Amino acid sequence: MLELQEVKKSFPQWDGTRLEILDIPYFSMEAGEQVVLVGKSGSGKTTLLHIIAGISRPDSGYVRFDGWDITLLSEAECDRFRAKRIGYVFQTFNLLPGFTALENVLLSMTFADGWPDKARAKYLLERVGLGHRLTHKPPMLSVGEQQRVAVARALANNPRLILADEPTANVDTGHQQQIIDLLRETCEEEKVALLLVTHSPEVARQFPKIVRLEEINQVGKRPIMEPVDHQVGS
Repeated sequence: MLELQEVKKSFPQWDGTRLEILDIPYFSMEAGEQVVLVGKSGSGKTTLLHIIAGISRPDSGYVRFDGWDITLLSEAECDRFRAKRIGYVFQTFNLLPGFTALENVLLSMTFADGWPDKARAKYLLERVGLGHRLTHKPPMLSVGEQQRVAVARALANNPRLILADEPTANVDTGHQQQIIDLLRETCEEEKVALLLVTHSPEVARQFPKIVRLEEINQVGKRPIMEPVDHQVGS
């Protein structure tokens, strides 16, 4: 379903050089698979999710999803592709504060070139335990409830893959397990693959497959070249 080959990503620095973030020879996921991605802070986990989603472009390499190389799509084509096939759960939720929980889910459906399915939107919000909060706007919801709206929104367009970037980072400890259970159970029920980023060993241990970014990323494995000390003879 998902395959990355020779994906490299770097960012320009103030001195004109480029900071290498990713150099991934190969990474893949199967349909319906649940994978957790772990790694040090700043190691490129979010950057990798952005590249898989087509939010960011790699400097080089291939990102194939359901047979499509999304690196060859235009920005507009990539946006439509992502809306139809990939759901994204952001660490900071990214809900629109002026819209109700139901409207936030319905709005995401319009990006996939389809008519909003109100029945499905209601079903998803009921599935995540928010059937009684349909008309509540994000400021009226708890942090845990906002993240559950984000989960429902990510599932709105029947995606093939959910990308979840530290979905429990801003959720209080008492509700973190609920979010993980919700993501895993709903993705299994909907037959959606799940790639989740976390810093938590407790969360990682619950997944059947753990991928450590430092093991698939060649950046950081290269030897550091020491400066040569040229001694001038007398």
